[in-house]
Amino acid sequence: MKNSKKEPKPYDLIIIGAGPTGLVCAIAAAKAGLRYVVIEKGVLVNSIYNFPVNMTFFSTSQVLEIGETPFVAHSDKPTRKEALEYYRRIVEKWDLNIQYYEKVENMRSDDENYVIQTSKKEYMTKSVVVSTGYYDIPRLLNVEGEDLPKVKHYYDDPHPYVGQNILVVGAANSACDVALETYYKGANVTMAIRESEIYPKVKYWIRPNIENRIKEGSIKAYFNTSVKKISPKSVILQTPEGEKTIDNDYVLAMTGYRPDFEFMQHLGIEFKDNQFKIPVFNPDTLESNLPNVYVAGVINAGLHTSKLFIENTRHHGDMIVEAILEKGL
Repeated sequence: MKNSKKEPKPYDLIIIGAGPTGLVCAIAAAKAGLRYVVIEKGVLVNSIYNFPVNMTFFSTSQVLEIGETPFVAHSDKPTRKEALEYYRRIVEKWDLNIQYYEKVENMRSDDENYVIQTSKKEYMTKSVVVSTGYYDIPRLLNVEGEDLPKVKHYYDDPHPYVGQNILVVGAANSACDVALETYYKGANVTMAIRESEIYPKVKYWIRPNIENRIKEGSIKAYFNTSVKKISPKSVILQTPEGEKTIDNDYVLAMTGYRPDFEFMQHLGIEFKDNQFKIPVFNPDTLESNLPNVYVAGVINAGLHTSKLFIENTRHHGDMIVEAILEKGL
């Protein structure tokens, strides 16, 4: 006797990642009446949740709005806390179908569908969107001692660094924010900067502050300098004048982050080149080299992580859903 149990109906679309772009894609799918689910390995807008507690966005709240929902903030530049509240409201308003704390582990093609294997179960879908962002993997210093517990690639709160000797590595927005905040809360702050100056595109209200603190000597900065070795109680810097050893309790390596290229390759997504890791995709539909698999959000810029943000990827969901509907899938 044949088993009469029916196979579950495939989803029209599975979206990997519940960041702002993933939410945009989910909203577009919901508006089009597609059967979809968002699979998120962590929490809602996981990257933003892991931003520093006191972080303020560079963008205004207006350009961050999605889902026809106003983003109301107390000032022109919204905070992390306000952003988290906003995206919670987005999910509630659109009643989005999201599975949290579920990691996608594998994907394979099965005739006309894709089978998505996660840490919890197996899904079948006609189309897939990969919108995994770039905040999960830090750009490493690749120096001896980087694996010590005192080395941090993510910054949360200044309180643990009160009265400590801190080395901040980097000169872009995150590094300057961290250097100033820890300094104002009582840390002894030194900066190691590869370039000859603070990054020119640092937030306009931050750059004069950090430059003045360096000029007056409140924050010590070594320019044209790299980290050579990290030890439990010191750090060796390679400066233009030679090696210099400084006392150190914590290294805050604010050197940026990159997309999870290995995960994308594991799924079968190809890249245009090995240098910048820009994925192959149709600029009109965002479809990758894999049929009916789309890439969305900041991952489309590869290692050029400063080129794409929330505000200039808000249309990706509509592009992808329109392409899906045109195929009649």
